[in-house]
Amino acid sequence: MKEIKKRSGCPVSSSLDLWGDKWSLLIIRDLMYAKSCTYGDFLKSEEKIATNILASRLETLEETGIISKSGHPESKSKVLYKLTQKGIDLLPVLMEIYLWGEKYFELSGQHQAFLKEVKKDKAGFLAATTLKLQQSI
Repeated sequence: MKEIKKRSGCPVSSSLDLWGDKWSLLIIRDLMYAKSCTYGDFLKSEEKIATNILASRLETLEETGIISKSGHPESKSKVLYKLTQKGIDLLPVLMEIYLWGEKYFELSGQHQAFLKEVKKDKAGFLAATTLKLQQSI
């Protein structure tokens, strides 16, 4: 696993050293929804990540053990990216960011509906989603 130079012993700072850039959590978000993605799938996201940035973030996330890659079952020229357990463990963090964002930003109808379902039983949602993601490892 790639050793990231830490700025301090603070867990917030150390975590941000791994995934605190503008793009890494969006890649992780996409993997949580899709379970696995190809490079091209990430390029199709509405945030429009540049190819050089995507390649760099995927490499860092893989080297730090947050994602893994494997061969694509239908194409030898493609790779599938998946979350590792370390990446799956970021699910509660992402949900809290979603809930914080709901409080301060105008959301699309799709995100409003999603969060309405999450808030009905947040613990149950987290447990069920974690289990689904673990089954795809």
